[in-house]
Amino acid sequence: MSLSFATSPASSGASAAGRVEAELRRAIIALELPPGTRLSEQDIAVKYGVSRQPVREALIALARTRLVDVLPQRGTVVVKFSVRKMMEARFVREAVETAVVRQACSVFSQQSRARIEDLIDLQEKAATRGDHDTFQRYDELFHVELTEGVGMPLAWEAIRDIKAHMDRVCQLTIPGPESMLPLVEQHRRIMAAVDARDADAAEAAMRHHLTEILRALPRTEAAYPHLFE
Repeated sequence: MSLSFATSPASSGASAAGRVEAELRRAIIALELPPGTRLSEQDIAVKYGVSRQPVREALIALARTRLVDVLPQRGTVVVKFSVRKMMEARFVREAVETAVVRQACSVFSQQSRARIEDLIDLQEKAATRGDHDTFQRYDELFHVELTEGVGMPLAWEAIRDIKAHMDRVCQLTIPGPESMLPLVEQHRRIMAAVDARDADAAEAAMRHHLTEILRALPRTEAAYPHLFE
């Protein structure tokens, strides 16, 4: 009897739910689905060519990460920006990522260091041409590679979901090259401190980097009050 690894209905459903979740997550972060948008299970199922069950599972997963709210009698809604949640997200990210860069000053993979150098260069090119989506992708990969370089990929898993809340606001706070290029320079400063094995300087550079979005919050909230709680 031959062994078959054909996809079972259950795993197929799980795969469909994961695909829908990933697509909705991307659209929410990119503000293609702005805060306050009501989501229809039926409409999503038709759009992605799946049944309503994987859509329901995807929305439950997004609710766990607080990107959507499931409201009685009102359905599922993309959550609005919350200054309080942003502060909490920054607090948790800072606690994890400052610890990561301090560790990087003691031990860091040379392969990851070379990879980061390439990522920073690619991010700078994306910033220069005003390509926000590509810039954000390389920004995320920079932070992922930091955790990989110290052999602690679970550190990234711990902050991945809360980072999504900050990434949504970044769509509004870093719209062009003049906003993106300083962030690239901040990445360079973080790595310069890591290369120098200066843990205090690396921590300070990371703290400065992670508070950048907070400095723009009051202006962003004033400009887009309908997107905030």
